Amino acid sequence: MVAEIISVGTELLLGDIVNTNAQYIAKKLAHAGIEVYYQTVVGDNPDRLKLALNIAFARADMVVLTGGLGPTKDDLTKELVAEYFGKKLVFDEEVYANVEEKAFAFGVKVISESIKKQAYVPEGALLFKNHVGTAPGMVLARDGKTAILLPGPPEEMHPIFDECCDVFLNRLSDKVFVSMNIRLKGPKEAPGNDVGEAPVADKISSYLDYKNPTVAIYAKPDGCIIRITAAAGDREEALKLIAPVINGITDILAPVMKEVYES
Repeated sequence: MVAEIISVGTELLLGDIVNTNAQYIAKKLAHAGIEVYYQTVVGDNPDRLKLALNIAFARADMVVLTGGLGPTKDDLTKELVAEYFGKKLVFDEEVYANVEEKAFAFGVKVISESIKKQAYVPEGALLFKNHVGTAPGMVLARDGKTAILLPGPPEEMHPIFDECCDVFLNRLSDKVFVSMNIRLKGPKEAPGNDVGEAPVADKISSYLDYKNPTVAIYAKPDGCIIRITAAAGDREEALKLIAPVINGITDILAPVMKEVYES
């Protein structure tokens, strides 16, 4: 299964906030055995968001969207996704009770129509309660395509997506991804050794062509990291694929190896 992450919010395009949501979602999807091929950031503009949705669903089975679920006029993610799936928005009493409770807790005196609109959800959507804020998480599926809608604030998004993974995502894939990392010593820790990305790549070049597990090198200020990632039916099988690669690289780079750890 291939997924795309769409992060909605003009503040992301302006650089006002860092897009940590996409990183969090990508890692969780990988652990669930779902491959992320694309990430898109789009502002609070209905035409551009609609275009982003059409492009995403043309190349991915699943689209995970964050942001645009709030009470303001430019929060239109839910409406546009519902339109894409041919679903109407319906009022949900349980969601409204949570919206009302949270709004009063935040000091709101009167529930306005804009606040109330968060209780309208796409008909037939699987809902995940927001225990921190007001807008719920939602899952819609049709004709082999799935959309997951999550609130933008990370403190709201994380627990909802965690629950979504446990309840929904982990059942979708027939494989898991496991990544092990080899951290190498930096230049100061290994004087006289070529520990830069290029010389390390030359030394382990035969492993860089592997398909499963894959091997990639990441340059870091304190020393390169070699990441070995395997896809398999279960964790134990993935670790069996990774083990000989770690052993082989260890034989080559033993003098400059610092630690081995799992992502």
